Amino acid sequence: MTEFNSDGRSAARIASGVFKGRGATANPPSRYLARVSESVDDGWPVGAGPDEDHPVVMAPATRLLPDRTVTLISRNQSPDIPFDRSINPYKGCEHGCVYCFARPTHAYLDLSPGLDFETKIFFKTGVREHLMAELGRPGYRCAVMAMGTNTDPYQPAERTLRITRTILEVLREHRHPVSIVTKGQLILRDIDILADMAADGLASVAVSVTTLDRSLKTALEPRTADPAARLRMIRALAKAGIPTRAMLAPVIPFVNDHEIERIAEAVAEAGAIGMGYILLRLPLEVAGLFRDWLDVHYPERAERVMAAIRDARGGRAYDATWGKRMRGEGPIADLIARRFALVVRQLGLDEGRHEPLRTDLFRVPGPRQERLFD
Repeated sequence: MTEFNSDGRSAARIASGVFKGRGATANPPSRYLARVSESVDDGWPVGAGPDEDHPVVMAPATRLLPDRTVTLISRNQSPDIPFDRSINPYKGCEHGCVYCFARPTHAYLDLSPGLDFETKIFFKTGVREHLMAELGRPGYRCAVMAMGTNTDPYQPAERTLRITRTILEVLREHRHPVSIVTKGQLILRDIDILADMAADGLASVAVSVTTLDRSLKTALEPRTADPAARLRMIRALAKAGIPTRAMLAPVIPFVNDHEIERIAEAVAEAGAIGMGYILLRLPLEVAGLFRDWLDVHYPERAERVMAAIRDARGGRAYDATWGKRMRGEGPIADLIARRFALVVRQLGLDEGRHEPLRTDLFRVPGPRQERLFD
């Protein structure tokens, strides 16, 4: 079984490097594997990185793999999130955000939460048939369908696979409400569907804006849309009449927390009607991957960042307790919360001010039953 040391880094991880176009700097094995292999340096020269200890090396190419879909809609009973069902068209995400809390799910596939998570992408199959069947089950109760809650529905593979668009087409056909979180500007391709649904109170979008610093974005979220492009996304979605919020997720102490006010001002100017945030979450292998990333990109402040995270997480890299995992606690977490509350109030971005999506228009798939009596 894979061992982890006190700061969360895998004892069997490969040597850190800068993989061009990728977020993870390592590929630690699945925690469920009894035997693992380990990469070693063969002595051949490679490209230059931030310094001689972190060379640029060739990352593996992306592979798209069909997922044998059984159930399309996932359910949850978490009391600290505002939805009870979601659809994730993809497992793994090519966007490569190093902090992604979904990375540990790749271990269930005996794959690494590191580079494997962003290079081995599984896509749902038969989505129209599965979704129609699940929406049409006896006793199905309509509620907002969340998308983008685990991996991004508008990552690069969506351009050709069009799985997210197919799901939206079914939801529109049956007047089912949907809420989407994304960093991908490909969402603008589907503005026709979303605007049509939004006109009836059936669609909303949240655009994740983590930083306005392009160089930080490139290191932290290598294959996501540029910060300026995300502001254009908000502007275009809002102009189309789609209720659009911004998400600053995650807030990372001493990395992007100084941008809270600037980001809030930028998204308000672009037309966002609300804004939320989530404090950095580092479950399981993500703690080690993120610390490795800090050692490569911000070595001079790595320990300071991790100390701040532990301060907000009860002395650990992560506290999964409901009610605490999204915001943290302690002086640093409280300061971030106060700053955020102040700026969203000043800019009119307070959450909870807008009408909820409608559920009363839902049309059950399948032939309508005739009434027995008039």
